[in-house]
Amino acid sequence: MNSLLAKLGIAVDHEFIPYVENGMKILLILLLAWGAMLLIRRLITTFERFAIARADDPEGRRRVATLSRVVRYLVNVLLIAVVVMLVLSNLGISIAPILGAAGVVGVAVGFGAQSLVKDFLSGFFILLENQIRVGDFVAVAGERGHVEEVTLRNVRLRGFDGSVHFIPTGMIDKVSNMTLEYSFAVMDVGVAYREDLDEVFEVILETGAALRQDASFGPRILEDIELLGVENWADSAVTIRCRFKVVPLEQWNVRRAFLKRLKQAFDASGIEIPYPHLTLYPGHAKDGTAPALRVKVQGGGPA
Repeated sequence: MNSLLAKLGIAVDHEFIPYVENGMKILLILLLAWGAMLLIRRLITTFERFAIARADDPEGRRRVATLSRVVRYLVNVLLIAVVVMLVLSNLGISIAPILGAAGVVGVAVGFGAQSLVKDFLSGFFILLENQIRVGDFVAVAGERGHVEEVTLRNVRLRGFDGSVHFIPTGMIDKVSNMTLEYSFAVMDVGVAYREDLDEVFEVILETGAALRQDASFGPRILEDIELLGVENWADSAVTIRCRFKVVPLEQWNVRRAFLKRLKQAFDASGIEIPYPHLTLYPGHAKDGTAPALRVKVQGGGPA
């Protein structure tokens, strides 16, 4: 240092040389930190642009931007903390007591803000893993609705009746996303036991094919109707299950349209859609020859 200052023609008292050295070290640390921060920002921005270019929808691009802001913030905080410790060390200030005090404060804050930290961590991984996106229909924390906003802190859902639910991400331990990539419109159709199931299957398939050819509903349906077969023997009906693979959020519309058309097709083919009924016997003649029960109608004679 003495030789360097002498070459520069700067005369400095020997007592101040250590301060000059420390000052130059601090300046070098700040310059390196500034360069590192610029480099990291450039790398994060480059990655963000690359990921946004590959995202296939606006929500995916928003998710990438949110994650980039979080990573940028965490990196900046970490870098600033390292720079502050290095600067204090070069100033001759022992950082051990500071670290100890910071640890105590951190523990105290941690106990007081456990739920907040849990929310932020949960929100980060929900965004990272693309579990929930704006516009999805999900069931979380006992609530169902369309997702209006997803942040690190909470998820905002709007229910069918218009109610808005704010759910902290830390409370979300299970996500049921009914509109991720594609959906299924599932229908359980009941017919009378006396009906020919082969005929019923044929009517269902024809109705499903006609719905897919419809100009309005065809673009919403991704595949032909899938007839799964007999699902259950109910008290008064044979239950047949079928389903459509549809674009997200269209499963309810497709289901309603199909059931309407199927009711019309069953009526045209004479296929009975049963309802619960009860046969009463007067307590004798198990062979069915017992006379009909006489029921007294209120306000009139026997029916």
